Amino acid sequence: MSTSSSAFDYRGKTVFIAGGTSGINFGIAQGFARAGARLAVLSRSQDKVDAAVASLKELGGEVRGYAADVRDYEAVETALKAAAAELGLIDVLISGAAGNFPAPALGMSAKGFKTVIDIDLLGSFHVLRAGYALLNKPGAAVINISAPQAYNAMEFQMHVCAAKAGVDMLTRVAAIEWGAAGVRVNSVVPGPIANTEGMRRLAPTPETEALVRGSVPMGCFGEVEDIANCCLWLASPMARYVSGAVIPVDGGWSLGGTSITAGGMKQALLAP
Repeated sequence: MSTSSSAFDYRGKTVFIAGGTSGINFGIAQGFARAGARLAVLSRSQDKVDAAVASLKELGGEVRGYAADVRDYEAVETALKAAAAELGLIDVLISGAAGNFPAPALGMSAKGFKTVIDIDLLGSFHVLRAGYALLNKPGAAVINISAPQAYNAMEFQMHVCAAKAGVDMLTRVAAIEWGAAGVRVNSVVPGPIANTEGMRRLAPTPETEALVRGSVPMGCFGEVEDIANCCLWLASPMARYVSGAVIPVDGGWSLGGTSITAGGMKQALLAP
């Protein structure tokens, strides 16, 4: 499947993506790069940053990369200020850094729970809080990358359910508070996306992959480009009146199929 980024023109726009060096977030970065954006990506690993920047530069346009842990507010703020100084005020701010591991509540340490909360929820707050002053207002768009666990309880995912529910509330509150300044804030919720770390963890065998695929009303997995295309639309003038929304991109999976994934996690945890 090819991206429809050619339908959008982000030339002259600055896009900052926290977590944009791998997985779905890197696919989003590729979409904006193809659409001509000036692009900045942030990740904790300098090696991942360097590799992502090199790859994105092949798509054309200006690209910057910054190594910072989203749990460190000052480090995030420094990276955002550097991006704005080098590329211009931020037109699109995307917070996508996330952590996850399957574990039952009674098999999860307090430290493990806190780690996911700190990366997903506190990290998203850091990106939004530090980024606001650097947004190109009015007209800027903020997108949080959420997860179905935000609104569908899922076994072995207590930490992620709590964190992503909080992220969606960050979205809603920021949309209320920042709307008068001309800043739109939305969440995008990827469903089962093929060839991603999330699917490898949550459906680790061919059997559980088949179960998840069968639970999607459209009968198939999505692709990373589907998430990128949603973000391209959501950050564009075509979505100028959309704010405070939590938008599933999941082939209808969130309408009732997400609980099937717990079977895959249980199978993985109980495997010899």
